[in-house]
Amino acid sequence: MRISDATIDALTKVLTGNGDDTAVAPYRSGPELVDFFNAFGKSDTYGPGFPSRWSYAKNTLHEFNGTEMMESIIEGVLDPRVFLDSNYDIENAVDYLNRYLEYDGYNVIRIGKFYKLTKIEDELKVAQPILPGGAPNYDFVREQLEKCEKKILEGDFDGAITNARSLVEAVLLDIEHFLSEDALSTYDGNITKLYKRVRKLLGLNPNNELPDSLRKILSGLISLVEGLSSIRNDMSDAHARRYKPHEHHARLAVNSAKTITDFLFSTFNYQNQKGLIKKVR
Repeated sequence: MRISDATIDALTKVLTGNGDDTAVAPYRSGPELVDFFNAFGKSDTYGPGFPSRWSYAKNTLHEFNGTEMMESIIEGVLDPRVFLDSNYDIENAVDYLNRYLEYDGYNVIRIGKFYKLTKIEDELKVAQPILPGGAPNYDFVREQLEKCEKKILEGDFDGAITNARSLVEAVLLDIEHFLSEDALSTYDGNITKLYKRVRKLLGLNPNNELPDSLRKILSGLISLVEGLSSIRNDMSDAHARRYKPHEHHARLAVNSAKTITDFLFSTFNYQNQKGLIKKVR
């Protein structure tokens, strides 16, 4: 993998713990930096005439840039054990580095107790049937929700939030595909607009023909979808995070996704059985 010069500078700052007021990671001495890179295949020796810590770290990172080893180096820089018994919060270092990595198409996320580098997927997705079986499939949704629960148990709250949002997105895309001949050939990533289109196809607009109580609940679903869209940017592992999520936040996102998808499937099945909707595919 290859990262930009700006990202290498940011990585150098985290790796060296540059020792001033802007430091985001513990200080590493020259010998510690040598040991770090030697673990990845270098054979350097610390001694007289050794360059500055910053120059050595930055130049060595440039040597590894564009190689398969670079991914492991980034993950090694963010080894949580380095931050133990220090005054530095590893989440601050992760957030700092992610702000740069995002421009290179990468993101660091927590999986269990460690941090892994992932490639940010293209936000523009082709709208095609996502759920198996040729029609909306509740078993698939239940399986995905179980995966969300598994991530919560593993402590991957960021991943659970991302999966919850992606599940709602997949269900909405699939329903639109089966009910609209004008379904977009490409999806622009705006889940709020997507829900409005599907809501119209299923006749779920909160209008005056419904009791006030039902209108309030349907309006609440709109807020849930908007919240899942925003929480992905604020708390999930898909972008540079502004707020660290906790277990109760992840459970809120997953339970919201469960409520939305369950209602969408129930509505789709009811209207399909009563002949109130016409599938075009």
